[in-house]
Amino acid sequence: MKRKVKVIGVDMVKFVKPGMQEPYEIMASKAIKGAIKDAGIEFNEIEHAFASYIYGDSTSGQTALYKVGLSGIPVFNVNNNCSSGSTALFLARQAVENGIVECALAFGFEEMKPGALGTVYEDRTTPMQAFVDRLEELKPGYSLESPRAARLFGSGGMEYVEKYGANPDIFSKVAVKTRSHAVHNPYSMFDKHLTVEEVQNSSMIFPPYLTRFCACPPSCGAAAAIICSEDFAKKHGHEDAVEIIAQAMATDNELTFTTGAMNLVGADMTKRAASQVFKQAGIGVEDIDVVELHDCFTPNEVITYEGLGLCEEGGAEKFINDGDNTYGGKYVVNPSGGLMSKGHPIGATGLAQCTELVWQLRGVTGKRQVENARVALQHNLGLGGAVVVTMYKKP
Repeated sequence: MKRKVKVIGVDMVKFVKPGMQEPYEIMASKAIKGAIKDAGIEFNEIEHAFASYIYGDSTSGQTALYKVGLSGIPVFNVNNNCSSGSTALFLARQAVENGIVECALAFGFEEMKPGALGTVYEDRTTPMQAFVDRLEELKPGYSLESPRAARLFGSGGMEYVEKYGANPDIFSKVAVKTRSHAVHNPYSMFDKHLTVEEVQNSSMIFPPYLTRFCACPPSCGAAAAIICSEDFAKKHGHEDAVEIIAQAMATDNELTFTTGAMNLVGADMTKRAASQVFKQAGIGVEDIDVVELHDCFTPNEVITYEGLGLCEEGGAEKFINDGDNTYGGKYVVNPSGGLMSKGHPIGATGLAQCTELVWQLRGVTGKRQVENARVALQHNLGLGGAVVVTMYKKP
């Protein structure tokens, strides 16, 4: 019989621009120590550790953890592109749920370089090659000078507009909404309000709709979470700890490479993972109060609304214009400011999302607090590909 899984400790460091960061092991050790303190446990009570990052040599997870202590426990290094943080969380939850350990640590970190993401290894097949090849079939020769990720997600946005006849200003409106949340988050990199005009007039990175203010920045940072059994939580005085009530990972299937650009950037993966989560939890999307989703580019947030079931197919424009993605609407999406404003240090992102949602369910987020938040949904996507959807519940 599978056990209930609790999150009793979370923490993160403020994300910063490349060049302003501390070394990855220092950022990570600070987040880990903060999560341990938050949990009120001793370091040696952690039995397994799962370390998430993509830019770093093998066993960087050990180097980071050793800055906290040398307990000799198993350390697993996780690289699953932009979903790496949630993959580490998935593995930690799985170990606790199945009785392998009582307490596990999931942590993530990243030191990134300025500019758009690119290929690190030029002497071997890139895992993104099949995606680039398919995009070329869909849009031959289109905007080849644009960064690869912008071409992929921007094409997904173009397809959405063409398929549903949506006004492309929805992408700018999402950016404005998200930044309005970020101004209340001391952990956000960007804390200034934006207007639709400012978003649309910022430099174009993939025509005709994707501008700089519709994209997340390269970032550096770290985050961590302590995952444990219900008995372990109670033993340490956490009678009301947030619970992970459902979680699922999906990867690509044939639809990714035989249909359009939206599925190429994870729309179908998201839908499949979300369906599993709602089935596991036994509750509907209408019960969700707060969402942290993967808005690496604002078109992906728009596409993901429908993948998660927050609105009907083709209904994102009305959903946005009605304010159902923010305070006072049906759901509050990305109260943290999301990847676009908070930053996206890849290995840390999924665990920063977890941190925000746990804080929201505890009711400790101040001006950005979602009133009476009891159920939270997390979506973390990595092309190449994997998506992890997680549902949390307050007791």
